[in-house]
Amino acid sequence: MNTRIILSAALACCTLPALAADLAHEPAHELAQYVAQSRAAALPFMRELNEANKKAIGEGGPEAAIAVCKDIAPKMAGEVSRRTGWKLSRVSAKARNALLGTPDQWERQTLEQFEARLAKGEQADAMERAEVLQEGNGKSFRYMKAIVLQQGCVACHGQPEQMAPGVKARLNQEYPNDKATGYLPGQLRGAVSIQRALE
Repeated sequence: MNTRIILSAALACCTLPALAADLAHEPAHELAQYVAQSRAAALPFMRELNEANKKAIGEGGPEAAIAVCKDIAPKMAGEVSRRTGWKLSRVSAKARNALLGTPDQWERQTLEQFEARLAKGEQADAMERAEVLQEGNGKSFRYMKAIVLQQGCVACHGQPEQMAPGVKARLNQEYPNDKATGYLPGQLRGAVSIQRALE
């Protein structure tokens, strides 16, 4: 079971509140740096993926966007992971691809916290969480940034009975165990997750 050792903070999108840091282990400025570096990886990834989806929909309709999420998004995440040396992934409580998108315990707890914050009126697109954990034989920095369902995503993630027949057929073919439907715009779809080993 992961043990919290230094930081557990709900972070605003562009501001960093006071962090509860154990300065003997991890200076606050280093924690702030980890958060800033994580944002610098997560936010461009999210923008580029959104742009790729919009382009695919414009060229081939919603069915074309399915290929973006299935093939292009994992490649993009892999490129960021290789470049940084961290593990970047997308996770969700209702994963479309269970192999790549199923959250671990910390990620699941974070998604539950995001949902609770959303229920209290917080904007989903401003939600972040960062924490340093003892995992296995070492420490790791964990970061998550909420993914909000956009209007254009409803075609593939909305109510199944309202989906176009071609979209439903493609989803059934690509994801026979799909759980990622039933969403409305503005709801929490999942999160970008970053895991970074610390020395």
